Amino acid sequence: MSDSNVSSAAAVQPPSTGYRVWVLFMLFVVYAFNFLDRQIISILAIPIQQELELSDRQLGLLGGIAFAFLYSTLGVPIAWLADRTQRTWIITISLTIWSGFTAICGFAQNFWQLFLARVGVGVGEAGGVAPSYSLIADYFPPDSRARALAIYSLGIPIGSAFGVIAGAQIAGGALGDSLDWRAAFIIVGIAGIVIAPIFKLTMKEPVRGGLDKKAEPKKPEPATAEAGAASEAEATGGEPIAAVPTEKKPGFGDVLAILSKKPSFWLLVLGASCSSMMGYGVFFWVPSFFARSFGLGIIETGWHFGGVLLIGGTLGILLGGVLGDLMGKGSRKMFAIVPAIAFFLTFPMYIAGTMAPNALIGAALFVIPTGLGLAWLGPTLSAFQHLAPANMRSMASAIFLLINNLLGIGVGVYVLGEISTLLTPTFGDEALRYSIMIGASLYVIAGILFLLAAKTIERDWEK
Repeated sequence: MSDSNVSSAAAVQPPSTGYRVWVLFMLFVVYAFNFLDRQIISILAIPIQQELELSDRQLGLLGGIAFAFLYSTLGVPIAWLADRTQRTWIITISLTIWSGFTAICGFAQNFWQLFLARVGVGVGEAGGVAPSYSLIADYFPPDSRARALAIYSLGIPIGSAFGVIAGAQIAGGALGDSLDWRAAFIIVGIAGIVIAPIFKLTMKEPVRGGLDKKAEPKKPEPATAEAGAASEAEATGGEPIAAVPTEKKPGFGDVLAILSKKPSFWLLVLGASCSSMMGYGVFFWVPSFFARSFGLGIIETGWHFGGVLLIGGTLGILLGGVLGDLMGKGSRKMFAIVPAIAFFLTFPMYIAGTMAPNALIGAALFVIPTGLGLAWLGPTLSAFQHLAPANMRSMASAIFLLINNLLGIGVGVYVLGEISTLLTPTFGDEALRYSIMIGASLYVIAGILFLLAAKTIERDWEK
C-alpha cells in the first residue's frame, strides 16, 4: 500500500492507543540504534586512538565530517522521496544500511578505512529521522505531538548511553578478553540489522495530515473517496471521516518558497544548530575528557558518562516535551521561550562541570546541562511540524536536519577537537577541559536566537 495517491486534509479516526504506543516504541528503538551506532565511537575513541595512532584532529574528523556530510546532504533528497512514498520502507532500508556499515567499522585497519566506513553509517542514517518526524505528526494530534516527539527523542540519550556503556564494557574486556573495540562495532551493527524486518512488518503507513484538521472537507469525487477510504482504513485501523483528491506534491523550491517567509523557522534552525555544535561535540569528547583529566579507565568512563547521558538526557527531553505542550496551549511563543531559558541555564553549568575537582562531582554536575541542553527537542520539533504544511513536513524536517547536523556534528565535533589540538602544547591533557568551556558559549547564542524566534512564531504557524 502506498500513500502517495491519497492526501487527507480532514480529520480521520485515530488508530487505537495501543497501536500508537507500539508505533512510537518502534520509532524510538530505531532512533536509539541511530544514536547508539553514531555515539559508540566516542567511548571507543580511546582504544582506537591508541591502536591506529590518531590525533585529536583525526578523531574529530571521524566523529564529525566523516559522518555528517552525506548524512546531512542526503537527508534532503530522501525526505523528498518520503513525501511521495512509504516512509516505513525508507526507515527500514536506512536502518539496514547504517547498521551494516557500523559492523564494517570493526574491520578497519587504518584511519581512511574507518573514515569511509563512518561515511557509510552517515549515508544510512540520512533516511531515518525526517520520515520519523513526519510519521509521528500523522499518528498523534497537535496537542500531544511535543510529548510524542520528546518520547521519540529519548532515543538520543538512551541510545547514546547504551552505546557508551556497552562499548566500554566490550572494549574494556569486561565481557571477555577476546572482545575489543572491533567486536563492539560488529555486535551493535548486527543487532540493528535484526531489528529492521521487525520494524517493517509491524508498521503501517498513516494518512498524511489526517489528524491536523477537524473541519468538514470538500466533497471528493466518488472514485477518489472510495480509494481514500480504503487507504485510510488500512493505515489507521479505523473508519476514516473523509479524504480529498490527490494534490500536487511540492518540490524543494516550493518548500523553500514557503519557509522563506517564516523567519521563526530559520531562527529556530540556527539556534538549534548552535546548541547541537556543543551538544554533539560534548557527546563525542567528554569520554576522552574524563579519561585524560580524571584518569579514569575505559570501563569507569563508560559508566560515568553513560549515567550522565541516561539520567540528564532523559529528564531534560521529557521535561521539555511536557512543558512545551502545556505552555504552548496558552501561547505558541512558549515553544521557543522554554528552550531559550534552558539554553541560558546550560552555559554556566557546563563551566561548573568542566572545573569539577574529580570525576564523581564532574559527572553529577554534567547531568544538569546535559538535560537542559536537550530540553529543546520536544517543543522545537513539534513547532517545526506546525511551521510547514502537512505535505511538506518531511522536506522541512530534512532542511532543518541538513543545517543542524552539518553544523552540529560536522563542525562542532571537529572544532572542539581542533581547539584541543591547538591548546595541547600549553595545557597538555587538560586541553579538552578548556576546549569544552570555550564551546559552551554557543548555548548563549542559541538562547538569543530562540528568543528572537518567539517574536514571529505566532504569525508563522500554519493555521
